[in-house]
Amino acid sequence: MKIKILIADDHKMFREGIKALLQKEKMIEVCGDADNEHDILSLIKLSRPDVVLMDIDMGTTSGINLTEKIKAYDGSINVLAVSMHGDKEYVVKMLEAGAVGYILKNAGKEEMLRAIKCVAVGDTYLSGEVSKNLMFGRIEKSKTEKSISLTKREIEILKLIAQEFSNNEIASQLFVSVRTVDTHRRNLMEKLAVKNTAGLVKYAFRNKLVE
Repeated sequence: MKIKILIADDHKMFREGIKALLQKEKMIEVCGDADNEHDILSLIKLSRPDVVLMDIDMGTTSGINLTEKIKAYDGSINVLAVSMHGDKEYVVKMLEAGAVGYILKNAGKEEMLRAIKCVAVGDTYLSGEVSKNLMFGRIEKSKTEKSISLTKREIEILKLIAQEFSNNEIASQLFVSVRTVDTHRRNLMEKLAVKNTAGLVKYAFRNKLVE
């Protein structure tokens, strides 16, 4: 069976180039192309493609939001992001929106076909540069989190804050003054780079300091 492809991109020359490339492949059928949300969603309902080649930035149309809408409409349609942006932020947002693949617009024909075949069956495909950027981002995040060192007392107070105890209640439990608790709270916010108590609570749960 042929893989039905829909091309979503706001550059006509790019769409025409991809169509010319894919139409030579016996296993692929290009069932449409469009540059805006209305036309893309209409074509999806009409032709039910297996794979949508999705640009991220299409002027008034966001590829990220559009991917979410496509997956909500029909989860069996797989989205392959094809973008000039390889930054981690774009990759993460597209994957969170439901895309299962991400390649750059400078990808060659062989990689494009490889990615389409992979994505068509629901497997994840990330181009080499995209994978490297994503992994680098994870390493940097890990380094940042590991560099934060909390004292035993700070951890105790952070746990109690996450359990919604007030400064007075924390002071009473730990046999310290309210001013001391307040100082620790301010220090924690500065160390963890958060702006309020909600940020402290999120950090505590994210790092499993409380269940």
